[in-house]
Amino acid sequence: MASHARGDRPARHLAVKSALPALWSISLAVLMLWSALGRGFVLSYDMVWVPDLTLGADALGLASGLPRAVPSDAVVAVLDEIVPGELLQKLVLLGALIGAGLGANRLLTGLPLAGRLAAVSVYQWNPFVVERLHIGHWPVLVAYAALPWIVVGAARWRRSGRIPPWLCVVLPIASLSASSGLVTAITLTAMAATTRPVQLLRIASLVMAANAPWLVSGLLHAGTATTASSGARAFALAEEGSLPAPLAALTLGGIWNSEVVPDTRAGLLGWIATAVLGALAVGGARAWWRSTERRDAVALVVIALIGYVLAVATWIAPEASGWFFGTVPGAGLFRDGARALALCAPLLCVLVAHGVESALRVLAPEAAARLVFAPVLVAAPIVLLPDGVHAGGLTAVEYPQSYVDARAAIAQAPGAVLSLPLTSYRQPEWNDGRKVLDPVWRYLSHDYVASDVLVVGGTTIAGEDPRVDRVRAALERRTPEERARALAAEGIGIVVTDRTAAGDAPPQVAGDVLLEGDLLVVELDSPDEPDRPRSWLLAMVAAWTAFLGCGAVGFGLAVVRAASRRRQRDPRRSGR
Repeated sequence: MASHARGDRPARHLAVKSALPALWSISLAVLMLWSALGRGFVLSYDMVWVPDLTLGADALGLASGLPRAVPSDAVVAVLDEIVPGELLQKLVLLGALIGAGLGANRLLTGLPLAGRLAAVSVYQWNPFVVERLHIGHWPVLVAYAALPWIVVGAARWRRSGRIPPWLCVVLPIASLSASSGLVTAITLTAMAATTRPVQLLRIASLVMAANAPWLVSGLLHAGTATTASSGARAFALAEEGSLPAPLAALTLGGIWNSEVVPDTRAGLLGWIATAVLGALAVGGARAWWRSTERRDAVALVVIALIGYVLAVATWIAPEASGWFFGTVPGAGLFRDGARALALCAPLLCVLVAHGVESALRVLAPEAAARLVFAPVLVAAPIVLLPDGVHAGGLTAVEYPQSYVDARAAIAQAPGAVLSLPLTSYRQPEWNDGRKVLDPVWRYLSHDYVASDVLVVGGTTIAGEDPRVDRVRAALERRTPEERARALAAEGIGIVVTDRTAAGDAPPQVAGDVLLEGDLLVVELDSPDEPDRPRSWLLAMVAAWTAFLGCGAVGFGLAVVRAASRRRQRDPRRSGR
């Protein structure tokens, strides 16, 4: 019995080693999101989750504005019918962070434990993740989490000629926004492409299907799909304190919004982190290059170079970038320079992981010394970016009762919602004073018209939705009655005024008062129905069919291949 116990010990040890990367990833995710996991919703900048998001025209890509939340809003609107919105948000955020860490570990299956744990640390705990979480770009984080898995799956597809079924499911999930879809498309293409035309056709078909909703909707809005050139400098890759933008980008920093940059990145720790991670990456480059299949290594380098060049170009040549964004429809997808740095993350994490192993061979050639130095190197990304703890102070909050009352008050009212003041962001006291995209129109159950004008660093950046301009003109009419008639002609049936919002009081609009309090809800008479071309409806039906079909093909392939494997294992089923 004693010998049997001794025989079990190596197996248990191996199981523990295999589980450690997952446990480490879960620990980091909980540490980063701990304050956000309480009761309520995390509302920060562009991250606006509500108890029950409506599957309306904007979510489906049929509204008058560009499809900025397509297909993410539609996916959330469907899923929160199954899982409460409050729980769904937490699952998505936790899933994105843990999926990122597990993906980094999957990239390095042949590396010793310390290197794989370091890869989890670097990929999951860095300025890109902390900043995108704080600014609310959760679809970007979902795509970021999927990148290592796409790298692995695409490489397997290229080698075997058979697409892994799960890749057909992961790609649509990773393409919940336009910029996310481009990042995943670049990664898939670089890793899976061959010289065979049929393979290129398969890749193009998969990419088009996974990105069909926002792509088709964007084409339908092509006439208004150019972005104001004034936003080029405002959204360009930026320095972090005294750390120049190109150097900040090397460790996945440099977001344009200084309000979400971790404080320690702007100080000495920013320089130290760049030096330490840079040294480890350089130290691991040779070992990684020698141990990696050349085609895969070249693809990862190309992917990273594309991301770095796209990011730095907005900093080097903002005027040229502004011309590009303002002239070429859809080019505004590249406006946020730092967002492209997601493409650099897989290469950075594998280089640092190999660098950690190279450093340990020098610093700790003996096992006892390795036990001392390995935890230090694994924990270095966390120590060098302590602001990641509790996601920089993000907390969950409850919506006030006035929102619940407003939703109930307009349940039977026709027409779209207009939220006033006609500005993009709020800083409500009930949200701990944090800036957030106006949550009123998402909370309510109707289609809506919302301002898409941004003010960044004192620069006003015009929006692209022509309907917003017409609504603003309607609000400039002389009397409340004239304003009401002009708004109704634009399909507005409900005007909701947030009386707690900062700034001057918005103009009054005549109508029936349904609710009076912090939110003033006014119903207008006889709003017009929006005129949506039938061709738009048909085009979006086809787009959504392709998007859903992509995942269905993945499930179908998985079922067919599982049945084939069962037949091979059971000769009687195969007729032998």
